[in-house]
Amino acid sequence: MVTGIEPNLRWRAFCDEVLGYLTGIGARTVVTLGALLADVPHTRPVPVTGISSDPLMVARHRLVPSRYTGPTGIVGVIQEASHRRGLKTLSYWAAVPHYVAQPPAPKATLALLGQLEDFVGAPIDMRGLPEEAKAWERGVDELASDDSDVADYVRSLEEERDTADLPEASGDAIAREFERYLKRRTDD
Repeated sequence: MVTGIEPNLRWRAFCDEVLGYLTGIGARTVVTLGALLADVPHTRPVPVTGISSDPLMVARHRLVPSRYTGPTGIVGVIQEASHRRGLKTLSYWAAVPHYVAQPPAPKATLALLGQLEDFVGAPIDMRGLPEEAKAWERGVDELASDDSDVADYVRSLEEERDTADLPEASGDAIAREFERYLKRRTDD
């Protein structure tokens, strides 16, 4: 797993180094994780979208086909370079409330790692991340309560989210979350 701030120089050299290492150890799939600012409330589960340009990956892992053609960041560059090397790629993106744009967002990290757990089929050590996510949400609650405009905005986002279809509450999503819980209990 590679983690860090997105490089803003020498993307090609960065990709060559990372992908050279990955192909050297026999990796066949590259999974990237990212976050994007969106109109979502911090008080609800973090929406995560899985994307791939590989039709087999889309079907096998219930992903969205990639059709994006606009500007890109390092994730797009790594995916393209991976594709040229014959590696399969997919990406998970967490929607983070735009009114809390300052990283880190441990609640989003927790949601992304949950998706990665599902993909690899093994538990990931989250250490204190669940507690950090709760503390983050409490901190944002406090900030929102200090500003009536933000509090009203959050309430409107909650209403929109609550009236929309909630894929997090689907039977499959609940079953995946329960399986994840059981795996963690048996590994402890």
